[in-house]
Amino acid sequence: MSRPLTDQEKRKQISIRGIVGVENVAELKKGFNRHLHFTLVKDRNVATTRDYYFALAHTVRDHLVGRWIRTQQYYYEKDPKRIYYLSLEFYMGRTLQNTMINLGLQNACDEAIYQLGLDIEELEEIEEDAGLGNGGLGRLAACFLDSMATLGLAAYGYGIRYEYGIFNQKIRDGWQVEEADDWLRHGNPWEKARPEYMLPIHFYGRVEHTQTGVKWVDTQVVLALPYDTPVPGYMNNTVNTMRLWSARAPNDFNLKDFNVGDYIQAVLDRNLAENISRVLYPNDNFFEGKELRLKQEYFVVAATLQDIIRRFKASKFGSTESVRTAFDSFPDQVAIQLNDTHPAMAIPELMRVFLDIERLPWEKAWDITTRTFAYTNHTVLPEALERWPVELVEKLLPRHLQIIYEINQRHLDRVAALFPKDLDRLRRMSLIEEEGVKRINMAHLCIVGSHAVNGVAKIHSEIVKSKVNSASLFLTQENKVKFAQYLEKEYKVKINPASMFDVQVKRIHEYKRQLMNCLHIITMYNRIKRDPMKLFVPRTVIIGGKAAPGYHMAKMIIKLITSVGHVVNNDPVVGNKLKVIFLENYRVSLAEKVIPATDLSEQISTAGTEASGTGNMKFMLNGALTIGTMDGANVEMAEEAGEENLFIFGMRVEDVAELDRRGYNAQEYYDRLPELKQVIDQIKSGFFSPKDPDMFRDMVNMLFHHDRFKVFADYEAYVKCQDKVSQLYMNTKEWTKMVIRNIASSGKFSSDRTIKEYARDIWHVEPSDLKIPPPNVPRDVADEMLANDTAEKLHM
Repeated sequence: MSRPLTDQEKRKQISIRGIVGVENVAELKKGFNRHLHFTLVKDRNVATTRDYYFALAHTVRDHLVGRWIRTQQYYYEKDPKRIYYLSLEFYMGRTLQNTMINLGLQNACDEAIYQLGLDIEELEEIEEDAGLGNGGLGRLAACFLDSMATLGLAAYGYGIRYEYGIFNQKIRDGWQVEEADDWLRHGNPWEKARPEYMLPIHFYGRVEHTQTGVKWVDTQVVLALPYDTPVPGYMNNTVNTMRLWSARAPNDFNLKDFNVGDYIQAVLDRNLAENISRVLYPNDNFFEGKELRLKQEYFVVAATLQDIIRRFKASKFGSTESVRTAFDSFPDQVAIQLNDTHPAMAIPELMRVFLDIERLPWEKAWDITTRTFAYTNHTVLPEALERWPVELVEKLLPRHLQIIYEINQRHLDRVAALFPKDLDRLRRMSLIEEEGVKRINMAHLCIVGSHAVNGVAKIHSEIVKSKVNSASLFLTQENKVKFAQYLEKEYKVKINPASMFDVQVKRIHEYKRQLMNCLHIITMYNRIKRDPMKLFVPRTVIIGGKAAPGYHMAKMIIKLITSVGHVVNNDPVVGNKLKVIFLENYRVSLAEKVIPATDLSEQISTAGTEASGTGNMKFMLNGALTIGTMDGANVEMAEEAGEENLFIFGMRVEDVAELDRRGYNAQEYYDRLPELKQVIDQIKSGFFSPKDPDMFRDMVNMLFHHDRFKVFADYEAYVKCQDKVSQLYMNTKEWTKMVIRNIASSGKFSSDRTIKEYARDIWHVEPSDLKIPPPNVPRDVADEMLANDTAEKLHM
């Protein structure tokens, strides 16, 4: 039973009812109670908060299903060109609120839950993040799925249903500790298993050349079980599909190889097959060449391509009598976008299908393949580029290695014809790197096998060519107060909501230079200690992000930040002028809290190293000002808003290149800058680690002798720029003007705009403003609506 309402609450309810409709609220309450009883088998006497979340999720999902089915019917009947987005990562976060917003149900759900005597925000917090990604790459994929549905594109996301996503980060005594992300332990109300579409995936084996063609035999088979998740567009009744594959062992897996007495062990060994989809590799911008990872990459592309070809053959374009003629239209009906090199094996896999199964000649198969694929490059960092050992590929995928060698030979023949006798060029452009352990350069494979290649920001696209081939201001303040309360509750640190919220949240990596941010924190601390009575603009510096478990220096950076925070936050001289918070377990749902509360966004990577950054744009849109280098999307943000409306500092790409030519000498900056010298001496001497004075000596040694990202070279410009930030923050009027200019200039950074450009320039399809009729419209009426394109008449 819901509690009695006060007169004020009744007035509020009447006001809301005018917006949401009494019928909608009543229907949602009815659906909620139905699912509580019949899906969860609970009543209000024994139901938990988690039960209430699941009841609400299933109720909202009911409103998706009709639209989902209708959308797929429409695609089947109209047969538009399909877009397939292949990614090993989809960093989706939570689904409930996004779905309510996109279906126009948020107010009605809020009111229904309120009338049931429950708190909708409390229920939303129950949902586990679907953390199936490491950072920007996976988050970009999630945003793109949302935009493709909103723009009415017939699009599908394909990836892996990891049983364990990105690890949960705990901070213990200042150190990062990883815990498994068992996100499925309570079930996932948004997914639907599709065992009827389970597919066989082959590994190992050998290649036979027979009179009837090439055959890949004696393979080990793993099954790919698809799970579908609906992806609703914004208020257009379109619901696309994200299909994630889960590995399953066949029923006879290993049994035929064991004697009867080893039956138990044979059954237990099924885990070896199912480990393929067990866990997301937690490396961001770092390549880890393990056999399991290559299995994951091939597993997802092999299953996806079987699915794509099945769907194509069922279409009017693929059902012609001649197979060879049918596939002529394949690139006109199918566009496959490779999100970084992780799904690169899709190129030789599609060639294998065309050559060995469909019996197409090489030239035809290659022409279709290159016209189908497009490739997005995410990094130019050499340690992040995938280079698979030839020996491993030969063991795991012997037929694919043959195909890759043939692709490479034909590619080099073309290069040699254009540049005769240029052996160095042939070496550089080869797909196979011969020095040391022979490796396959997956970026080169993607470039050669695709008709379009792009980076994720304008500057990055140029680097790829050369190296790789509004909320109101009052509401931003309200968010600060709310987030300050959250920080005080979680971290037991009293936060001044009037202080500047200075935020850097992203994966911990040397090139992102959280270390430089930390040096500035210590600099501010030293200035306060030197002259406590001097005017100081209060700051709350918030840093968050996960370090890859095996990345020692990144973990040391976290330890330094937490150690500095411990000193700063407990120094009575500093008081509330400066606070330092390291956000534990930064993830999508935490980003939703911190980004709207941010005043200053730190985007300070060394120029030429950040592919784009996606957080920088989200901060801009939410009213934060940016302090940053001319790197990644910062460049385009400065172009849109005007460089004078960002706090740009430090070396540009050409400056970094010139410094590399001259030779970077960190000692020069240390000797010349007294504040830098003091900071480094404090870290080295153990000022921030009195129990272990030598704790950070290796870090200091790295900064002097092995710092590829040149922290000292930008330190002086960064500190001076931060001083300008503080000065402007005191001038509320001018700060507000700059915020407004940034928000007004942020439209370009919508993923909708990006997807429109992808659609027209790469996939050669036009976004559709045609709205799918809602599921309650009779079929004949819906058909007429679609035929007449009367989208504006649809009842949303």
